[in-house]
Amino acid sequence: MSIRVGIVEDNRSVRENLALLIDGTPGLSCAVVCASAEEALKNLPDAAPDVVLMDIHLPGRSGIECVAQLRPLLPRTQVIMLTVEENTELIFESLKAGATGYLVKHVPPEEILEAISQVHHGGAPMSSHIARLVVTAFRQAPPKEAADARLTPREEDILRLLAKGHRSKEIADELGIGAGTVNTHIRHIYENLHVRSRAEAVARFLER
Repeated sequence: MSIRVGIVEDNRSVRENLALLIDGTPGLSCAVVCASAEEALKNLPDAAPDVVLMDIHLPGRSGIECVAQLRPLLPRTQVIMLTVEENTELIFESLKAGATGYLVKHVPPEEILEAISQVHHGGAPMSSHIARLVVTAFRQAPPKEAADARLTPREEDILRLLAKGHRSKEIADELGIGAGTVNTHIRHIYENLHVRSRAEAVARFLER
């Protein structure tokens, strides 16, 4: 079964190039393409893609508003923000709205494709410098339950590598385990630290 991807992007050229990239990649298919948040809210629930690539600056409603409204309609769909924005506040707002990943548009096409696969299999892809921005901005006293959470030695190793900006495949190669196993550990880390994203997990870990 291919991973079905939705695209929400107002720039026609970017939209078409993303659709061609996805349809031209084995294991992926472009399920729906939308030019606005309003169009996405109308068409995405019926298409029910596995992953959505979402721009932030859209005509009318923003991509962040769109994510928040889609979340209850498509609880199993994972959203990756794909945008030029590197503003920390907008990154946080996207994550709080329900986005699982955050990439800047100038990343190589192969990183976008890898991010789609990662997020579909339980990961939380994020451009490494974006992750560092979030970690820096997130330095504050953690909740008691997060600070007291216990992680296994393997989970500690994975968090250290996440803090360095490593992606799931790189962590798997370094630790000699499968990428699926890495993503399973990441899910457990989220549960143990009571967080929803890789950036939050790293920030909590650094503050312990």
